[in-house]
Amino acid sequence: MTIDTKIRHVTQPGVNLFLELGFSAAEAKRLHAASQKQINDTRLLKEQLMTELSSWIEQHQLKQAEAAEILMVSRPRVSDVVNKKTTKFTIDTLVEMLSRIGKPVTLAIG
Repeated sequence: MTIDTKIRHVTQPGVNLFLELGFSAAEAKRLHAASQKQINDTRLLKEQLMTELSSWIEQHQLKQAEAAEILMVSRPRVSDVVNKKTTKFTIDTLVEMLSRIGKPVTLAIG
């Protein structure tokens, strides 16, 4: 049995994927705007959590290897936090890391 791995179409970066999926222009525009807002909101939240972690590391004058041991992650993961590489983390992972240093995260809806 052969698995078909032929690439038939590549969507270019920045293109409205919803248009390519066959949604009407108006609906595609609405869906694209909503998805971009959600992506941006998630990125901002991750940056906020990473800022808290970075500040804690700086306040305690820790080297990345020391912080990694406390956070129970690898040193490169600490570097990714400090450098705000948001795409490499889930919100859950960042919340768990903050919990490990005694900084519980509280969700406020409002």
